[in-house]
Amino acid sequence: MEPMEREIVTQHLIDPEICIRCNTCEATCPVDAITHDSQNYVVDVDKCNHCMDCVAPCPTGSIDNWRLVPRSMAYSLADQFGWEELPEEPPAERLAAEGVAAGSAPVIEPVAPPLPAAGNGTSAQRGMRFGSTTPPWSAAHPCTNLYGAKAPEPWIVATVRGNMRVTDAGQEYDTHHVVLDFGARPFPVLEGQSIGVIPPGAGDKGRPHHPRRYSIASPRNGERPGYNNVSLTIKRVLEDHHGNPVRGVASNYLCDVQVGDEVKVVGPFGTSFLMPNHPRSNIVMICTGTGSAPMRAMTEWRRRLRKTGRYEGGKLMLFFGARTRAALPYLGPLQNLPKDFIDINFAFSREKGRPKRYVQDVMRERAGDLAALIADPDTYIYVCGLRAMEGAVALALRDVVEEAGLAWSTLGPALMSGGRLHPETY
Repeated sequence: MEPMEREIVTQHLIDPEICIRCNTCEATCPVDAITHDSQNYVVDVDKCNHCMDCVAPCPTGSIDNWRLVPRSMAYSLADQFGWEELPEEPPAERLAAEGVAAGSAPVIEPVAPPLPAAGNGTSAQRGMRFGSTTPPWSAAHPCTNLYGAKAPEPWIVATVRGNMRVTDAGQEYDTHHVVLDFGARPFPVLEGQSIGVIPPGAGDKGRPHHPRRYSIASPRNGERPGYNNVSLTIKRVLEDHHGNPVRGVASNYLCDVQVGDEVKVVGPFGTSFLMPNHPRSNIVMICTGTGSAPMRAMTEWRRRLRKTGRYEGGKLMLFFGARTRAALPYLGPLQNLPKDFIDINFAFSREKGRPKRYVQDVMRERAGDLAALIADPDTYIYVCGLRAMEGAVALALRDVVEEAGLAWSTLGPALMSGGRLHPETY
């Protein structure tokens, strides 16, 4: 009798030491192969089809790990949930006994999913699949992973230089602008990048808290020009997505920090959600809540360049949504920006006595002007906010384009291949 042929699989794994639990991979996966608990993000070997959708958007590279193993030795979800670091590969002798030849490398045959049709609600809501992992051609080169678990230093210590509330509403909408200073230590960042903040203390299982990721709200030369600092936009989390009471570990910590406190930071992260730098490039920004952070950074950098008189900038168009005016961060400063510098469009979904309006509604109201910008190859589009907005924004983009007589089937792929459409939601 011939021996039974053993099935060899290429197993996709996530490195728990590097992962910052930003949820990008789980939200990106089109086959729901990625899940998580309070500690780790893990991949189901029986569901993963190697489509590679999750690899490029991962800000840390923790997602890019592969093992060639017999199916009988594949790591279970329970195994992965218990890891604090990736286990060593099984001994070569054991792999050989199971049919894996010495020196064999994982074979990855990615499945290339079709471009999602914006008319299809399910695929349209896979926001990251609507975006490009290629930065604008004129974007500055980003530095990444300078500090972290597998970097030369596990973190950098920043000093709190400011903590100011930027919303007027009650505690439910308590949002803060926090400034962190790195002193003489190098920490170069670009607009659109993010950092990880490590809250003090330990979680339920006694392990130190993992970093929480936040978009940078300041331009490349600092919240204060010429200083080695960054700002963050932090909303105090007091309930989960289902409305159950919960205190966000990092958000409450950061909202309560005092000037002079020290904060552990890792990163920076991000290689594609970057702004264009060539003259006459246009930027369309679509955001909700604290998704305004990278939009503030891009707008402020353009404002500073404009002040010098040495930069020929393109148009800026902002669609900014919140429940109410009082819940919208930076409302005052936004209203003071010159109208010939930025075209601002607000959408409020819970204003008393007024119909609900969302960013996608205002996008359709401004369809003529928005379509003209989208058709311009020098226009770059950025979407940031709650993940629930992505499908609606994708549909609105399609409708705006097609109402103008353009073909979304052609323009949509061009936006992605040209690094012109960038969603980043949470």
